[in-house]
Amino acid sequence: MLLKLIFLTFSTLLLVIIRVQVIQSQLPVFTRFDNPAAVSQTPARQLTFNYLFPVNAWLLLSPSDLCCDWTMGTVPLVESFLDIRNVATVAFYGVLGIMVYNSLKYFGHSSKTVIMALSLLVLPFIPASNLFFPVGFVVAERVLYVPSMGYCILVAHGWKKLAYTCNLKKIMWIGIAALIATHAVKTMHRNWDWESEYTLFMSALKVNKNNAKLWNNVGHALESQNNYKTALKFFLQATRVQPDDIGAHMNVGRTYKNLNHTKEAEDAYMVAKSLMPQVIPGKKYATRVAPNHLNVYINLANLIRANESRLEEADQLYRQAISMRPDFKQAYISRGELLLKMNKPNEARDAYLRALELDSANADLWYNLAIVNIEMKEPSEALKNFNQALELNPKHKLALFNSALLMQESGDARLRPEAKRRFLLYVEQDPNDANGYFNLGMLAMDDNNNDDAEKWMKKAIQMQHGFRSALFNLALLYSQMGRELDALPVLNELLQYYPEHVKGLILKGDILMNQKKDTKGAKECFQRILKIDPNNVQGKHNLCVVYFEEQELLEAEKCLVETLALAPHEEYIHRHLNIVRGKIAAGQQVSPAGGAQSPSIEKKKTLQEKPKNDKNAQKPFPARKTSENKEQSNQALENSQADKRTKAKSAEEIKEIEQKRAAALKRLEEIERILSGD
Repeated sequence: MLLKLIFLTFSTLLLVIIRVQVIQSQLPVFTRFDNPAAVSQTPARQLTFNYLFPVNAWLLLSPSDLCCDWTMGTVPLVESFLDIRNVATVAFYGVLGIMVYNSLKYFGHSSKTVIMALSLLVLPFIPASNLFFPVGFVVAERVLYVPSMGYCILVAHGWKKLAYTCNLKKIMWIGIAALIATHAVKTMHRNWDWESEYTLFMSALKVNKNNAKLWNNVGHALESQNNYKTALKFFLQATRVQPDDIGAHMNVGRTYKNLNHTKEAEDAYMVAKSLMPQVIPGKKYATRVAPNHLNVYINLANLIRANESRLEEADQLYRQAISMRPDFKQAYISRGELLLKMNKPNEARDAYLRALELDSANADLWYNLAIVNIEMKEPSEALKNFNQALELNPKHKLALFNSALLMQESGDARLRPEAKRRFLLYVEQDPNDANGYFNLGMLAMDDNNNDDAEKWMKKAIQMQHGFRSALFNLALLYSQMGRELDALPVLNELLQYYPEHVKGLILKGDILMNQKKDTKGAKECFQRILKIDPNNVQGKHNLCVVYFEEQELLEAEKCLVETLALAPHEEYIHRHLNIVRGKIAAGQQVSPAGGAQSPSIEKKKTLQEKPKNDKNAQKPFPARKTSENKEQSNQALENSQADKRTKAKSAEEIKEIEQKRAAALKRLEEIERILSGD
């Protein structure tokens, strides 16, 4: 028996040592909400810790009221020697002492069994007893799994004693049968409690309604089902049960945000922030604040930064979180994103570099740093950082897409094969994103691979009906291939979705005039352009050409004079005006019905565009103009969403994302003006 006891003792010590090594000799940060007695004063601390022993013993004796969480206010503190619960503590130690005393005094086979049972009952429980260090719970049923082995030995030994020594066989058999039956029924009933998170935490609330964590957990379960209104009721109840619980107020704020109640969300976050400990010079916050509570600064800053006038206030919150935890990686990430929005790329780069010092193996951080490089007009550095992100995560969707787009927009033909490979990998991962197919089509157009370009553009349009840029560039492709009549239905579809698409109207008018000989239809296109933009030189000039084709020379002269006033330095307008005036001076009269052609006036071909890309909260790669014969997708980077920020990001709120897109689009327009040298 002595050898068994020695082995059991050393096994327990070994397990404790291994556990300490696993946590690198640093205890986790617990708050008074996890284990209130651990931060209480004498004698409440000692009285409560000792009272927890009979509480655990009662769970073994009568496992009727089981609860998945016993933290916070589940077991009120024993703050006085006059508390009636001290009687249970004295009774527990009395029974334990009597059992040990009798086992040592009347040593025999029975005593050996009792001592071994008590050893199995007590020794495995010691690490969870708060004797050596505080633990992160008040009571936890899981720590009774191994001690229950000793308890079962005591029950079996006692049953045997009563059954065979006291001649109570029948009664004891009936008793053990009843015990097994009741426990089996309890086990089956308890299994239903574990059916889901919601049923588990609701069953716990039936046992204990004073634990704010249980109310919060039910709210989380409902939140995961997008049942925000009901979840809010449970989160609010948690704040009433435990008014100083920072996490509960954070949950209320997040739920209000999901319900688009911005003012109420901010108020809840402000309450949570007010509960944070005040600054104590020379005191480390990490020892006094649970790390997840610091997210209140991040959440509040993310909320108020939607207001352009409060960006500095949001930045102050990020800096406050960093001052409390210099290793708070998420604060650096969120602040870097904000600094980009504030047009402070240098500071944003510093924030991301600091985050990379904390986590250099994070592909998302390298991706974010690449975005900063693009803002700073450092495409080569951006490509290096995109590549670094892909080395860490070869399937990083955003890095694949934006690095390929960067290669494509560089105009370097040597990079096109790699750009194509990355776009192909991207569409493999996200086959429903039309932007990937569109950019493959753009690459094919750059390589003069018309068949592939047509295939990819059609695929993009198939995936996204009304895809503006894909429709326009497909029509442009047909025009360049000499298939102008195939371009007309595509242009009609484009103009059905975007009736004010000037480039599409110019191209359609040009095809109608040159291929269909439909001057009336062409005139309608050019006149519609001038209604949209009266100063559009190209549309105005092409309308002048229509007048000339219809032999309305005086109207053509007047039109060209007006066009020349808009663009006095365009040589072709001067030349065409001189041709028209020469014919007027010569007195040439040609009937419009005669359809006489005048090849000396060329029909000015349309100049297609590459308009600005859409911009979102992730600040994806802005398009650069590399040519004037294609229109770049205004949705090409729409899938570069926040999320892909490290963790941030909740998938969280559709309306906020749309607001961020609108704000980011405004910023992108400024970037485009800079890039184009305006």
